Amino acid sequence: MALTTEQLDAFFKSLLEIDGFASNDKSLNGIQVDNDGSPVRKIAFGVDAAMETFEQAAAAGAGMLFVHHGLFWGAPSRVAGNLRKRIKFLLDHNICLYAVHLPLDQHPKLGNNAVIAKLLELTNIEPFGDYHGRKIGYKGIFEKPVTIDEAAKKINFMDRPPSGIFPFGKKEISSAAIMSGGAAESARDAIENGVDLFVTGESSHSVYHDCLEARLNMIAGGHYCTEVWGLQALMRHCAAELGIDVEFLDIPTGL
Repeated sequence: MALTTEQLDAFFKSLLEIDGFASNDKSLNGIQVDNDGSPVRKIAFGVDAAMETFEQAAAAGAGMLFVHHGLFWGAPSRVAGNLRKRIKFLLDHNICLYAVHLPLDQHPKLGNNAVIAKLLELTNIEPFGDYHGRKIGYKGIFEKPVTIDEAAKKINFMDRPPSGIFPFGKKEISSAAIMSGGAAESARDAIENGVDLFVTGESSHSVYHDCLEARLNMIAGGHYCTEVWGLQALMRHCAAELGIDVEFLDIPTGL
């Protein structure tokens, strides 16, 4: 199957509610660098819009690269230095760069947070965590209590250890809240919600004592490793719904 970038843009906007986040997400969601109009026969998926990702997409023969962290974040950027080199590479290799940030975190089935909730086998799942006026995380209940180490193993990507495990609370964990990526500050929302465990990507000194004193367990699974899940779920959905060739580009940062 081959589709134009215009057709793929319409598909992603309908699926991921991209336009609905226009006032909440400072990133430039959607097409960031277009191709020359050629049909796309393969989509590569990767976390970051970086030269290494671009090079792997070109080597894979992808006509579109779908990323979670794009090149543009609200303010106008000078097309110089690394940004110029990256854009030139995309243009030279006729690769369309497509970026989706918060809509991919929030999606109730294909989003990073929803997939992590599924990996944890949570029930009674509800939206959680106000971020720029939208609840993009999820919380729920374990059918059977788990330990913090058991929970961490459920969400390890490629058996890579989390960047931090903070066993400050109950040994038997019955509930959890999830906000992937750099969302350590949402630990305070988790405390207000009375859950036993908060799962995010990056830890932060600023919430350490809040979690300790509130006896909230926290897992920092890694910014990268908590934000591969939505991309992979979306990739599988595209392959099934569009019949298009897809590939995931695993380029971990260890962070």
